[in-house]
Amino acid sequence: MCIAVFLWQAHPLYSLLVLNNRDEYHDRPTKEVSWWEGCDILGGRDELAGGTWLACSKQGRVAFLTNVLELHTLPEAKSRGDLPVLFLKSSKSPKEFAEELKEEAHCYNGFNLIVADISSKSMLYLSNRPKGTITIQEVSPGLHVLSNAKLDSPWHKSLRLGLGFKEQISKYGKGEIPLKEMIQKLMRDTVKAEESILPHICSLDWESSLSSIFVQVETPLGLYGTRSSAALTVRSGGEASFYEVYLENKIWKEHVINFKIQKKQTKGAAIQVPQQRQ
Repeated sequence: MCIAVFLWQAHPLYSLLVLNNRDEYHDRPTKEVSWWEGCDILGGRDELAGGTWLACSKQGRVAFLTNVLELHTLPEAKSRGDLPVLFLKSSKSPKEFAEELKEEAHCYNGFNLIVADISSKSMLYLSNRPKGTITIQEVSPGLHVLSNAKLDSPWHKSLRLGLGFKEQISKYGKGEIPLKEMIQKLMRDTVKAEESILPHICSLDWESSLSSIFVQVETPLGLYGTRSSAALTVRSGGEASFYEVYLENKIWKEHVINFKIQKKQTKGAAIQVPQQRQ
């Protein structure tokens, strides 16, 4: 189902800081965060449907996605993981992309989508729930949490993650934030919600299992839960870092990829080559 907490245009060092957990069946084929062949996309990849849940581009475009928790889904719906890819491959502004998506939003099961362009300091939130509507909302500077309801909905896991993130950020003030430490302290939290504050959309057992920030639950289809935790940061000067700790063959691995966001090219400008460390 995924969850993300992010700080947007509200820190002296970072234009954007995102922490994200991806929840999925453990046996679903997945590729770790890497540069995609043939394009300028950096992110994890669902090798079954071909999409992603969190990715960015060399041009400073960022997109991430969560599913909306709902009782019934349509198996014939388009893959929601395609949405971040469509934005990252396009040259449209977040607003232009959102307006265009209106026409096909009903073709997907419930989604929450964040699309951002770092250079223009533009970020939008999109959702196709409740059914029959599409929400397009400019994201204000500050701290936000995206789980499986509307942006900043006061669900247990969202409130807990937002509070923990705020406490950690305050420890470091205006200084550099240690991403690995943030992941370990915030994104591995297994505390579940009390039954009385569950949203009561699906079965209570399922909702309880999904109510923690870090998820792990046995299902008839196999083990389901948090497959990867990632931190994506973009500094004010354009230096970007994508750290990921991910599960592969039942072993947790980690790596980091650093690169420089390309400035928008003007005629005759030199191309900046991204650097990768893994």
